[in-house]
Amino acid sequence: MRNEILETKIPMGIQSFEKLRTEGFLYVDKTEYIYRLVHNNVPYFFSRPRRFGKSLLLSALKAYWDGKKELFAGLKIEALEAAHPHAWQAYPVFCFDFNGSSYQTDGALEEALNIQLKRWEAIYGESSGDATLNERFQNLLIRAREKTSLRCVVLVDEYDKPLLDVIGNSKLQEYNKEIFKGFFSCLKSLDDYIHFIFIFC
Repeated sequence: MRNEILETKIPMGIQSFEKLRTEGFLYVDKTEYIYRLVHNNVPYFFSRPRRFGKSLLLSALKAYWDGKKELFAGLKIEALEAAHPHAWQAYPVFCFDFNGSSYQTDGALEEALNIQLKRWEAIYGESSGDATLNERFQNLLIRAREKTSLRCVVLVDEYDKPLLDVIGNSKLQEYNKEIFKGFFSCLKSLDDYIHFIFIFC
């Protein structure tokens, strides 16, 4: 038993659920809570301090909505989903991660959004050249629903980082707030195209 404990790989700093599960790291099974979240079908906004495992939870949610059943083998959610014939369906997932960029210059937030939208436009098709970021996101949600016949999943990690990065620059902070307000405002009016929303800050 002592040797087994010593050989256990502790996932210090690992935020990828797939890496954690495929490379044999220790995982405390919290998937019962994921099951509860995904079967409520209501928007979630969670605010927690840093280093509370938010990014890992979001990564696990993405794996669930991507239909990666193999990553959940032996976990509580596997048994809970056994009675659901449509479990492990792969949905169109739009996962925003604002953690990897700096937003201390003008236009940095727009560029970060543009990069993420381009990735999905390569899958679901581009909007017209003069479309705003908000319009492009709306069009992606609509086209993804039309292409897959499934409503979309929207996951957002580190929602507050573009605001915290510029906390000493009130003008840029207010500008970034307006960008976010305009960009994500479409989520309120596209219920027919959205299945699940989860936002972490």
